[in-house]
This record gives sequence, structure tokens and C-alpha cells, in this order.
Amino acid sequence: MPTLTYLQAIGRGLWEEMERDPAVVMLGEDIGVYGGAFKVTEGFLSHFGPERVLDTPISENAIVGAAIGMSYLGLRPVAEFQFIDFIACAFNQITNFVAKSHYRWGAPVPLVLRGPCGGGVHGGPFHSQNPEMYFVHTPGLKVVCPAGAADAKGLIKAAIRDPNPVLFFEHKFLYRRIKEEVPDGDVVVPLGQAAVKREGKHLTMVTYAAMLYTCLEAAEKLSQQDGLECEVIDLRTLLPLDKETILGSLKRTNKLLVVHEDTRTGGLAGEIAAVIMEEAFEELDAPVMRVTSLDTPVPYSPPLEEYFLPNAEKVMKAARDLARY
Repeated sequence: MPTLTYLQAIGRGLWEEMERDPAVVMLGEDIGVYGGAFKVTEGFLSHFGPERVLDTPISENAIVGAAIGMSYLGLRPVAEFQFIDFIACAFNQITNFVAKSHYRWGAPVPLVLRGPCGGGVHGGPFHSQNPEMYFVHTPGLKVVCPAGAADAKGLIKAAIRDPNPVLFFEHKFLYRRIKEEVPDGDVVVPLGQAAVKREGKHLTMVTYAAMLYTCLEAAEKLSQQDGLECEVIDLRTLLPLDKETILGSLKRTNKLLVVHEDTRTGGLAGEIAAVIMEEAFEELDAPVMRVTSLDTPVPYSPPLEEYFLPNAEKVMKAARDLARY
């Protein structure tokens, strides 16, 4: 079983799907000759050729429009945004056309829109965002945010095979920092299934993407310093949301902390809290709490970005407050 970085695992999943299905094509800015801004698609052009690996102009709206047309013609396009922040340029195409196409006239749109998201790399306000909730709020889409290398490979394969449009958010902080053993062969991770990454009995932490590692660090320190055993759930897919795994964990721990890198207002933590209030209020021994980024643009200054983002210390403080409640 090879050890791959998060970036390599995504590339391996893309490569395998292109080998498996000639209908899978890729398009995006600099994905061909240059191999992608982060080198996810390095070597793809020479192996699969220019008819299946297409360099595009710097126009996210045009990229999505072309991908839609390809999907209608029987292809399975995978479109890359060089930085996911600029998905905003294609917002109308995605929310008013891609997401509604099947609903309006029965036409499946089997495409994947993927790209790097997230902070922690001092990229500033236009190259560090987490825009997932704009699309979690849009019926007709699926939204995936993998945290681990093995999951990233398995989920990109599932996303490509899905008959519906999938947004695949890759956290750039994880690209070369996370290394895992990744199964060889055709291992697909189903969309819509969360995973319990650490078992515990005192409280549940629900998170996704890079914040998984923040929560695992916090959980380990809390175990050592306080004897507090936290269960950590990696959502993996935000839409559809795996409510059953969250509710099952809450029934064991009776306390819930939601952690995400996205800004606070309108973030996924609020939706999860609402689900708990509606479906599991009597299981709670304390209010649902959340640790998130601040309601500001992502700062460029490294000290300000550190202040802006959640970290293990912030998670530990919230967990201790929750445990004492």
C-alpha cells in the first residue's frame, strides 16, 4: 500500500478514473502543459493527450459553461479552478444552471468542479476562502471536503462517477503536509458518509477538511491533560449531510462541539445545531457549541491570519467549557 500525499492521492484518483472511463475529460487553467498550479495534474497531458486534458482561458464562467456542454454530450468533465475563491465568477452558471438542470428538464449533469480552498498559507483574502456554504445552500449539488489522502482519492473517484454535479473542495494547506497509506486499486469512498476518526465518551467534535487535524490535536491533548475523551467525526461530505452519524455519536456523549474554518455566521455549524435542536434536543446535556473563523475576510498578515483561524487551543477551551457545563 503506497504512502501518498493528499495532493498525490487526488492526482492518483483522477488518473485512475481517466484510465477507467474514456468519457472522463479534464479542463482548467494551466492544468495541461504546466501540470496545474499545485501540480495535481502533472503528466496528464502527455499521457492522455490534448483532447482529454484541455488548457482553458482564465475565465471560470467559460470553464463551467464548457463543462456543462460536455456533460450533455455524454462526457464526464472534471473542471479545475486554480483557486476555488474564483468560483464566484461562475456562480450563476453553477447555481442557476448546473444545479437546476436535472430538476427542470431531466438532464443529468455528471461533472465535477474541483479546486484548492482554505487558509493557513498566508494567501490573503482572495486565495484563502472557504466558500462551501454558498453551494451547500443550493439544492441539486453535492459538496465534498476531504481531509485525508485515502479519503481524497476515494471521494474524487465517487464524485466523478456520480450522475449529479459535485463540488470538490481540496484544502491547499493539506496538499503536501498530509501523507497516508492509500489503498491500491479501485477503492471508492461513498459520498454522504461521515467517518469517526477518534472514539470518545465525554463529548463529540464534528468537523471537516483541515480542521480535522486541529480537532485531533486538541482531542489528544485533552485526553492527556484532562482525561477528557472526545469523539471526532470527519464529515467528508457536507451535502448530503450524514446526520445519522452525528446523532448516533451525540447519543453516546450528549455534548456537541462543531469546528470549521469557514466564517461563523451562516456556517455549517449553525445548520448542524438546528438539526440537533429539531431531532435530538433531549439527548443534550449542554448547548451545542462552535469554534469557527471570525466574520472578516481572511487576513494576509501571518499573525492576523493565525488570530482569525481556529486552532487547537481555541478548540480545547471550548471543549473544556462544554465539559464543565
